[in-house]
Amino acid sequence: MPTDLLARLEQWKTRFGAPDVHPLHQLLADIASHRFTDAASLIRLHECLLFLRAYPADAQVMRLADAALFAFAQRIAELPDLSAFEDPAVSGIAGTSFSAVFSYEVARQLAARYPRQIDIDWENYDRPDKLGPVLRRFLPLVEEDWPVEAHVPFRLWIDAARPHKSTALGWLLQRISSLPLSARDQADLYASLDLLLLWHIGPRPSRSHLRVPVRQPYFHREPLLRRADIDLALELAGPPLPVKQLSKPAARKMLDLILDTSAVRYRELYGFTHPDTHHVFRADAGRGVDIVFFGVPPAWRLPLRAYHAGMFFSNGVPAGYVEVLSLFERTEVGFNLYYTFRDGEAAWIYARLLRLFRQILGARCFSVDPYQVGHENDEALDSGAFWFYRKLGFRPLDAAAAQLVEREENRMRRTPGYRSSRRTLEKLARSYMLYECADAEHGAWDHFRVRNLALRCAAGGHARLRAEVIKLGSGAGSQPAAAS
Repeated sequence: MPTDLLARLEQWKTRFGAPDVHPLHQLLADIASHRFTDAASLIRLHECLLFLRAYPADAQVMRLADAALFAFAQRIAELPDLSAFEDPAVSGIAGTSFSAVFSYEVARQLAARYPRQIDIDWENYDRPDKLGPVLRRFLPLVEEDWPVEAHVPFRLWIDAARPHKSTALGWLLQRISSLPLSARDQADLYASLDLLLLWHIGPRPSRSHLRVPVRQPYFHREPLLRRADIDLALELAGPPLPVKQLSKPAARKMLDLILDTSAVRYRELYGFTHPDTHHVFRADAGRGVDIVFFGVPPAWRLPLRAYHAGMFFSNGVPAGYVEVLSLFERTEVGFNLYYTFRDGEAAWIYARLLRLFRQILGARCFSVDPYQVGHENDEALDSGAFWFYRKLGFRPLDAAAAQLVEREENRMRRTPGYRSSRRTLEKLARSYMLYECADAEHGAWDHFRVRNLALRCAAGGHARLRAEVIKLGSGAGSQPAAAS
């Protein structure tokens, strides 16, 4: 039965290092000819295929997984109900669709690249009244209707005004962009609409197809590296990673792919929306993993912290992203591994990311926000994210959390297999976590919060802000040039 085949296929996610992978080849070939009639089975199949493609045992596995994924839209077309594919954990599969609200910048890019696949979701948009104040700016006669009539047919107004070959979304974005407003004001005007967009995911830009070119694939013929295999101090002391700057055409293509990868998962990241297109870099982390990273241009820089964003790829498959905020030697890292790859080499990838940002930013102290470990974040609580960081060497800054960690670690030593309760994880997640490199001053950043610095300066203007930053810098090193 297909479900039996799926279970057998999923077992191969933990069988790296098996002496003979020919059974996996045969299994992939068999599955290609099987018909699945329910969404749950297709989701399991897709995610398992994508995992095996990102962590292939050999070239044949890579080829067979790609062949199955590239034909996935044909399987989806046979299903009568596609609602299960709208879940953010699995969205973006070829042949599916979903509705979401995107920012002005992202909506413009998606509408430009996929003009026939994305448009206003009129059936589910429940705030059409918001269109009135915007449409009046370029359709003056709408004021004959909007202020005095109930249930104004805004779709009819837009359809009457737009060219035949333009979508409603394309026309609206073009009209907003033509207004004599700054880019930020145009973005704010569009944001006021809370406009729901319906996106039909074709082969491009689906998760089934999204890849970056890989010259030399890495085949996993040994067991995958687990968290227990990683010594973060040794990783951070390792040699610099090879880094190269992408050409302008390659950078533009890469940034488009990164934005698409994020958008099909309902996600936007500040740096993906406002990338510095002139400075895009690619680092070879080893084991088939590439990290593409960049900052933001001057117009979008933060007042205090240097901002960098990045996406990492396993054998060309987008596997997750990172957001980095640095001030002097202190660096806050937001690490997000996509659901599909949670059984992969998460700890090793994270360690390589920290090595890279220590290398380019001069970081000595890494900070993790409470949200990353579970504060108001059910996903992080469910995955036990706190212990992921703790077992790599991070320590909680809150005194109560530190005492609770000591208690929990004593229980773990006494009782093999002991796991912290969800209530305990919720308490632990209230604290920031910190990792200090060997050359960092222990405790120097324990009480620092950038928000507190900004609040102290809010009433004093730029002169006080400058004085506070200089005062801080005199005791914590200087901001590295690479991060400016």
